[in-house]
Amino acid sequence: MATSTRTRERGPAMGRPAFRRSRGDGPFRFASTAAGVALLAIMAAIGVFLVVKAVPALQANTSHFLTELTWQPNATKPAFGIGALAFGTAMSSLLALIIATPVAIGVALFISHYAPRGLASVLGYIVDLLAAVPSVVYGLWGVTFLVPFVQGPWEFLNTYFGWIPLFGGDQVVGRSMLTAGLVLAIMILPIIAAISREVFLQAPKMQEEAALALGATRWEMIRMSVLPFGRPGVISAAMLGLGRAMGETIAVALIFPATFTISFRILGPNGNSIAANIANGFGEATPIGTGALIASGLVLFLITLLVNMGARFVIARRKEYARAAA
Repeated sequence: MATSTRTRERGPAMGRPAFRRSRGDGPFRFASTAAGVALLAIMAAIGVFLVVKAVPALQANTSHFLTELTWQPNATKPAFGIGALAFGTAMSSLLALIIATPVAIGVALFISHYAPRGLASVLGYIVDLLAAVPSVVYGLWGVTFLVPFVQGPWEFLNTYFGWIPLFGGDQVVGRSMLTAGLVLAIMILPIIAAISREVFLQAPKMQEEAALALGATRWEMIRMSVLPFGRPGVISAAMLGLGRAMGETIAVALIFPATFTISFRILGPNGNSIAANIANGFGEATPIGTGALIASGLVLFLITLLVNMGARFVIARRKEYARAAA
């Protein structure tokens, strides 16, 4: 039977069927295009606003903004920089990502391929609820329970593993870089686990059944079929969690000791972040101080953009990953 040309015609470029347009195609295309343009315009407006507000403070700054470790924008001669803040932001976020990602992948695999359906549904709901918990709750829990609790384990790490530079140092405190990274890891773990779970559930069932039929164990089936398929989704989930960790404010503001030093000793009283510094200093800031905080926010904005661009680059290096992420 010949196909009606009024209902379907061959696409000139791809050589595949192109369906006849309906009346709703034009308005839908306009609305979707307008939404994309509006998103770009909002991002550009945010960038322009941050630049305009930050320029006066940067002109009044008497030190190098990118490398200075002190933060005194309210002084008679303002001197401030984001060297220590950027380091603390990156260090705590990387610690959170290293801690959270393996656990989140394990939770996602357990829910999607090991747990009984009833238990998997309950655990899925719990993971989704944890992702919706406000950050201030995590911060209060961290400062009231976690900080006193980890004092002993951190001293153990310092005593027996102090030869590792990260765990070295003469002073060990609960409010440290590692504690902040642990709180951030607990915060981003539900996000990574929820997205990874949905990606793993979309793995081709025929490939899984074929692997099992050939005699593979369940773990071998997961390693050969599920993990390769879900790798781009896991990368995207990890980058989304990293973005939240880098922009987290209240939780780390309650945990960090608010120092302006660069140190790789994650058990000592060292650490601060751009977002936490904005939250702690905005209330008492002068006009120059406000501009300095906005300038640091601009740096965080750019770092977040670079992180997301890097994630897209990693996925785009493989054609099958780019097709899955598109």
